[in-house]
Amino acid sequence: MFKQPLLIYPRSRMLLTELIKGKNVDIRLLALDLDGTIVGHNNQISPRVQEAITAAQSKGIQVAVATGRMYTSARKYHQTIVSALPLIAYNGALIQDPLTEKILYHLPVPLDTALDLINELEKPQWRSKVNIHLYLNDQLYVSQITEETERYAARSNVPVNAVGNLETFLKNNAEPTKILAVGTSPKVIKQLMSTLQGYFTSDQLYLTQSTPVFFEATHHNANKGTGVCYLAEQILGLTAEQVMTIGDNYNDVSMLSYAGFSVAMGNAPEQVKEVAQWVAPTIELEGVAVAIEKFLL
Repeated sequence: MFKQPLLIYPRSRMLLTELIKGKNVDIRLLALDLDGTIVGHNNQISPRVQEAITAAQSKGIQVAVATGRMYTSARKYHQTIVSALPLIAYNGALIQDPLTEKILYHLPVPLDTALDLINELEKPQWRSKVNIHLYLNDQLYVSQITEETERYAARSNVPVNAVGNLETFLKNNAEPTKILAVGTSPKVIKQLMSTLQGYFTSDQLYLTQSTPVFFEATHHNANKGTGVCYLAEQILGLTAEQVMTIGDNYNDVSMLSYAGFSVAMGNAPEQVKEVAQWVAPTIELEGVAVAIEKFLL
């Protein structure tokens, strides 16, 4: 059984200096977030970013996708960049190989904890302010379909299933891979995060955000850092110093902390930029391509 590493990892501060000096630092794995990093508002990867990724691959650098999205929603981007690696989905709760469809790694939320979280999210102070999304067997389930849910499903290009009472639905099914609360405003999600971080410990749930209005919960050991670590060390036999990661939000912090060299997008929150060793231009300025061209090509 793969042993989970800690959420925040030690990393080499010397690596950035070596890269800037142009020395031969052996980066063998590049792990990329999707939304806000290589996928913009148009839901596409730009030609320049795609060319930079292809150029890195031509130098023998493996490229992986690490996203909070559902596996089925992220798979088309995995195919676009022609990755030969398993795909890290649901913020690291699921690692699946699109070439064989084999699930290599899955950490769902324990049922009792999931039911407890649903109960908290459905309390009166939150009920009108958040839409709850459940992910089970790579399917999206909600109590009822709203305009916000329809927009989310359209961007993710996935069907949505309305099942009525979510607590009853979960009790009759299985443990969910992820629970997402889509808020009416960033202020609502900030308040929700603060409240639930006081209710659930880090040994119960991993709580994070991938956008200002997304509150996301997974198994306490499921995050992008553990996912990238699994690919690097268990699949490829690499060390953290041979890994480069690029991301733009709080759910990327664990993989930015793990990697020997980490890059935050210019559109990332300041707290995320502080974790990274270099800050790229924004996604509108094709920051991933700039980072790849500067440090890997």
